[in-house]
Amino acid sequence: MFQMLENINRRPAPWEFYTARDLWTDAYTSERMLAFHLDETVDAASRNGGFIDRSVEWIAAHFEVGAGTKIADFGCGPGLYAARLARRGAQVTGIDFSARSIEYARDVAQVEGLPIRYVQQDYLTFQTDERFDLVMMIMCDFCALSPTQREKLLRTLHTVLRPGGAVLLDVYSPAAFTRRAETATYGAGLLDGFWASAPYYGFLNVFKYPAEQVVLDKYTIVEADRTRTVYNWLQYFSPETLTGELAAGGFEVVTLLADVAGALFDPGADEFAVVARKA
Repeated sequence: MFQMLENINRRPAPWEFYTARDLWTDAYTSERMLAFHLDETVDAASRNGGFIDRSVEWIAAHFEVGAGTKIADFGCGPGLYAARLARRGAQVTGIDFSARSIEYARDVAQVEGLPIRYVQQDYLTFQTDERFDLVMMIMCDFCALSPTQREKLLRTLHTVLRPGGAVLLDVYSPAAFTRRAETATYGAGLLDGFWASAPYYGFLNVFKYPAEQVVLDKYTIVEADRTRTVYNWLQYFSPETLTGELAAGGFEVVTLLADVAGALFDPGADEFAVVARKA
C-alpha cells in the first residue's frame, strides 16, 4: 500500500507520460465527455451555447465566411462549430479522434443535409490534399499538446492552409497559471462518477512546473479489477511565447484577442486567442 501511494503521489517530468486521448476513446468517459459537449449551459468539453453562437457570428464576419470558404476544425468534437459554419455556406472539414463525437456530428449533418466532411482521426496524423482558408483549434486544445506535438501540428497546419490562410486558436494565460495551486485530493467516485460506471476510488494530484509554465492534473483511478492513471497536461502561454512558437512554425500573429468571439485582449484574463496568418 505504501509503494502504491508513493507512485500515486510521484511527480513525473514534464510531458513524461501522455494519455489525453484516453478521455475521448474510452467507451464510458467518451460518453460522459459527449454529454458535457452537448450541455449548452456550461463551459466544459465545449463552450456554452450562447458563447458558441457569438463566436460563430464573429468568425463569420472577421473571416468573411460564405459560400466556398474552406474551414478545417481541428478537435471538432460533436460539430458544434462545424454545423453552424456549414449553415452559412462554408465547406467544413472536422477532425476528431472521438468515435462517439464524430458519430453524433455525422448524424446531425445528415439530418440537416449539411455537406460536412468528418474525419475520425488523431489530428496529429491528419493529411489531405485540400487547402483551407481557415483552420480553427478552439477550447484551448493547443495547450494539451507537448512541445514536440505542437511543433508537428504547426507543420501540418502550415501545409494544409492556402497561402495567406489563417489560424484561429485560444490558449491559457500566465494569469491562469498563477491562479492554479498544487493539491492532492482523494475521494470515492471522484468527480461524481465521471471515470467509471462501477464503484471506484480516485486520486487527483495537481503539479505545477514554473520553469515550463505547465500544470499536470494527474488522476489515478482504482477500480476493482484495474488501476489506471490519466495525465492531463496543460501548457500556459504568454503572448510572447505563443507568438514565438507560431513564428517558428511559419506563422505571423496578426491579432490578439480575449477569446474566439472577438473580445478585446485582456492581459489579466485566464485565456486569450490569436489570429495568425501563414507567412
